[in-house]
Parts: sequence; C-alpha cells; structure tokens
Amino acid sequence: MTRAICIAFFLCLSSVVGAQQGSVLDKVNLYIGTADDYGQMAPGATVPYSQIQVCPDSKPRQHPGYDYEVPSISGFSINRLSGVGGSGCGGNVSLMPDASGEDVRLLKETEQATPGYYSVQLNNGVSFAATADHRMAVERFSFPDASKAVLLLNPRSAFDKVFAARFGQRSPTMGQGFAECANTCGRGRYHLHYRLYTSTPFALDTIADGRLRLKFTDSGFKSQIEVRIVVSTGLADELDRMTEQAVWQTDFQTMVERARLQWERLLSAVEVEGGTQDQQTLFYTSLYRTFHSPFQVTDGLMTHYLGTDGKTHEAKDWTYYSSWSLWDTYRTKFPLITLIDDVHSSDIMQSLAQLYLTGKKDWSTDKECVPTVRTEHAIATLLDAYRQDISIPSLRDAYPGMVAEVERLSLKSPDQCLEASGDFWALGQLAGELGMSDEAARWTKRGEAIFDSIWPREFQHIDDTFTKMKGNGLYQGTRWQYRWGAPMYLPRMMDLVGKRTLGEQLQTFFREELYNQGNEPDIHVPFLFGRLGMPKATGAVVRSLTTERITHRYGGNDAYPTPFVGCAFVNQPRGYCPEMDEDDGAMSAWYVFASMGMYPLVVGEAVYELFPPLFDKVTLHLGADRQTTVVVRTQGRTSGQQPLKRVTWNGKRLRSHSISVHELKKGGELVFHF
Repeated sequence: MTRAICIAFFLCLSSVVGAQQGSVLDKVNLYIGTADDYGQMAPGATVPYSQIQVCPDSKPRQHPGYDYEVPSISGFSINRLSGVGGSGCGGNVSLMPDASGEDVRLLKETEQATPGYYSVQLNNGVSFAATADHRMAVERFSFPDASKAVLLLNPRSAFDKVFAARFGQRSPTMGQGFAECANTCGRGRYHLHYRLYTSTPFALDTIADGRLRLKFTDSGFKSQIEVRIVVSTGLADELDRMTEQAVWQTDFQTMVERARLQWERLLSAVEVEGGTQDQQTLFYTSLYRTFHSPFQVTDGLMTHYLGTDGKTHEAKDWTYYSSWSLWDTYRTKFPLITLIDDVHSSDIMQSLAQLYLTGKKDWSTDKECVPTVRTEHAIATLLDAYRQDISIPSLRDAYPGMVAEVERLSLKSPDQCLEASGDFWALGQLAGELGMSDEAARWTKRGEAIFDSIWPREFQHIDDTFTKMKGNGLYQGTRWQYRWGAPMYLPRMMDLVGKRTLGEQLQTFFREELYNQGNEPDIHVPFLFGRLGMPKATGAVVRSLTTERITHRYGGNDAYPTPFVGCAFVNQPRGYCPEMDEDDGAMSAWYVFASMGMYPLVVGEAVYELFPPLFDKVTLHLGADRQTTVVVRTQGRTSGQQPLKRVTWNGKRLRSHSISVHELKKGGELVFHF
C-alpha cells in the first residue's frame, strides 16, 4: 500500500476502535499547564505535527500566547510553540472579531478545547470556533448580527521581534501576507507566507494602530464568517497552486472529525488500566503533547521542501519535518516518538539527518520556514533511532556534517564539557554502527578525555558550593544536578568514587531534595539507581515524583525564595511546578515514560531502564500496522510501598532491570512481580 492509503486505513481503523470502546480523547485535558507560568502550554486547535495551532492570545500573555487565568485577549493567532521559554515563538496572523479591539474577553464558562477543536464565546456577543490541518487554520466567527461583522487583522502580530510584515487584498475574498520574525530567544528567523480566505467578500482598510479592518458588506451575508488561513513553506508559487475551490472543499465539521481521527490513532497506541482518573488524564494529555512537533513542512505537492540554507530540495517519497527543540526533547520526546509512531519516525529522523546537508546550526538559522529553537544533540537522537531499526537513508551522508559539528563544540563551562563528552560518545557509537572502526575509536577516546578533564575536577568532590544554582558558570542547574549529566560515563564515575559511595550520594541527592523536576538537566537522574545496584529505589523515587506532594527547592533559573511544596504534575491549569515549562514535549514525554515503567537513560543506547509502572497494566500497540503488542503489567501489587521481587520478560527473569528497545519491539509481556 502507498503511504497515503496506509494512513487512511489506520485512521479508519482507529475510528472503529474508538466507536467500540469510547474515545481516548475524552481523557485529554488541554487546559493542564496553561495558567500563569505553570507549564507554558496552550489549548489551541491543531493536528499531530502541524505548524498550525489556533488559539486566543491573552492580554497580557504568557509565553505561548495563552494564559488560562487571563480572560482579556488581543486576538486569535494561528501558531505557537509549547513551553519553550524566552518570550515564546509564533503568534502570527492575529484576528480580532471586534470593531475597536479593546476590552474583548473570553467568557470562560463557555470555553471548550478538545484535540483538533477550540471554541469560546466573547463578551461582545461573538462566538468563535476553530480547527486545523497541517497547513490551514480554519476559524469560524458568529456575530450577533451582520452589522457588527468586522475582523481586525494584525499582520505584525508575533511573540518576538518582527523584521518585516505585509498584507494585501488579492480578490474580494482573499488576501496574501508575509511575516519575517525572530525565533525563540531572538536567535534566528522564520519566514511565514500565507493566504487568508473568507467565506464572504470583504473590504479592506487601515486603522490607526496599524491593524487592518476587514468589513463584510455582502447583502447576502447573515451573521457567520469563516476564515481559512493557508500557510506555505516559502517555496516559489506554492500558494498559487492551491485553488480557492480546494481551500473550501471540506466543510468545518468534517475537518474537526479528521483532526480527531488523527489524534485518536496516535493516542490509542497506548492503553492504560488502573490508576486514578486524574492519573489517566495526565497520562493521555502528556502523550497528546508529545506529538505537537516537529512540523510537516513539505510543499503541497509533497515533493520539495525549503532547507535551512534557503534553497529548494527534493523530498522524493518522504515528508520533510522542521521545528526542533532538541536541547531537552532529545532526552524523552524523540525516543518516545520512535517507540510509538513508526508511521512518521523514519521521515522525522531523515529530516534531522538532512539538516547536516543543508546548513545545520545549534540554534535556528535565519532561513527557517517555521518557528524553531535548537538542534544540538541530534547525533545521539539519530543514533538512538538507528539502533531501533528506524530507516534513515541520509545517515551516512550526514556523517561529515556531524564531525564538523562536534569539532566546533564549546568547552568553556563545566556543563558544556559534560554535554560535549556525550556528543563525542554518540559520534563514536554511530561511527561504529556505520563500520568506521578507526573513527569510532577516535571519537570515543576524545569523549572520554573531555569527561576525564572535567568531572574529577568539578563534580567528584562534593562541597558547600554544590547546592548553588548556576555556580561556576553552569547554565541552569547546580553542581549536584549536573554531576550526573553524562550517564554514558557512569562506569567511569564508579571507578573514581566507588559504586557503593556513588549510590549513597545518589540517595542523598533525593533525600535532601536537591533534584529539580522544574528543569531538564537532571530529569534522567531518578533512573540511575539500577546501574548502581539499587534498582528497587527507582520505583519509589519515580512514584513520589509523579504522584506525591514533595518539596521543590529549585525553579527554572534559581532556587525558590520559599520552597514550593506540591505535586509536580496535577490535572488542573496550574499543572506543573512554578516556572516548570513543558519544553516542547520534553516534560510531557518524561511523564509518559515514568508512568509506563521504562525510561531511556542514555539516549543512543536504545535501552530502557525498568521500574514498576504507575498503572496496573499498560498495553502498547507498536509498528506501522499496530500489530505488535507489548504488555507491561504488575502482579501481586496491592500498595505503592510493596518491594519489587523480580521482573520477567515473556516468562523469563531478567538479569538486570533493563531491556533493549529492539527486544521490546518484538512484542511480549513485561511483568513486575511483587
């Protein structure tokens, strides 16, 4: 079957399963983590891997535009990234259904958000609803009467600096625009080309604050206006190839259903049984947010894409993706995607490899076609996928670019040295996989030398400075947190400190509340216990982090003035710890792994550390056809405090509390015996 037929088949299959068993989408709460600075997420209408996410922008706004606790809005924009920090990214093509655009508020009791759909009523009497696909935002405005039908368009709306913007009317029902904006943290630029179509003719004029007014005067107009905003990847004449008939060929409700089917297929790959209702909601909401990016950005003909070098490249028989936040997502999100989503994983990894052929930089370039952030640690991400048997046709061609990347790594601070040692390790491992034994030895030796030059000096001997955030030039963490930052070198740490002593220090780390769930440098640390001979400790620590009120001493950038006491993950708008951003799916995927009882400790090994799952039973439906089944379950557990006796895989006791992803993907039953 062709890819299109395969995807259509699985969407239909998912709809049948959903009809028989009830929709898993009912367990998704899009408002988790959307209030104030407790997650930096938004409940906008989107589909998997889409650059479109239609959502109101609060006034004043949070990083992703939306703040659940702020009813006043500046308009409805079409794009955003989830929890990336800085000032956010996106917020383009804002529309306001009001003649003045002042004091427009959401009537919060009317707000509805489900995967693929968002709606709300406004205090000015207008009702708003939205859905989306990969390239089009669909917005429906219902006015109290036709005389009040006006939309204010802000061509310069954005969450960061706007370098250029324009919009002009091309026909009675269509206008075309462009925006060039700063990417996250002001690093690099993205270029947005779009056309705006309306269901009824409009007249265009400019008002005092630079916004454009769309006034609808057609005598046949009743009270509802539908706007469809089609975005392009920036390729020449791409927007011209889409006819107005094609834009309107699918009605609003059908698009909503298509969006739901796409989400249904992805989320139904995992079934959980047991736990509380809130825990199941947290799980499926986190799983949902894992698949927001990267974005599908191959052109409308699915044949070409715009590279980071600003040139057009061919994508024959595959789909190109962009928008990366690899600094944190490489740890959790991409290992989860390669486990669960075989249909898209190869193209995603092929796209990542292609960056090395089109001008990859650690941060965004100035020629991006969508909002994006950072791409370091791509080598480990590709290595991990390759060891899971994910097809990456350009991997060998990308190798010279990887060499160039590691040779320019900064070694100015202790954390940079630790991260670089891991990148050299990954390159050595990948060279070995590609049959380059000399290269493998070269880069492995280089990684070990960097680690040996920094860890004994900066992290081996614990003193009073270890609890200070950003001490000695560290970026966003303490020396306690960063000392565990290169888990591939754990054997070398044990040689220096002693296995037993290192294990005792790890216990001290958690006992004295030195771990920081609110930021990412140490999110892998709870899963180190197994390799230090204390595998049973992992389950207790992870269960506490996912379910209990605990004391959090640190936020995103510093210690809290007063420690925060509470759960790190809760089913409510203030869903995370204060300042704990979601980081484009990194923390969501962490919660999913932590709940399923497996975690990719060393990205690139393609091995999971094992510990009791949060739920009684987790069933994974893997492979492109979803025919491979993995069951993870507990046996004999009656409380969360029971000691774990053993772990079996397909009836045989595992010698260690770990399993290769390759073995797991063969299918079988993983049982935790109590």
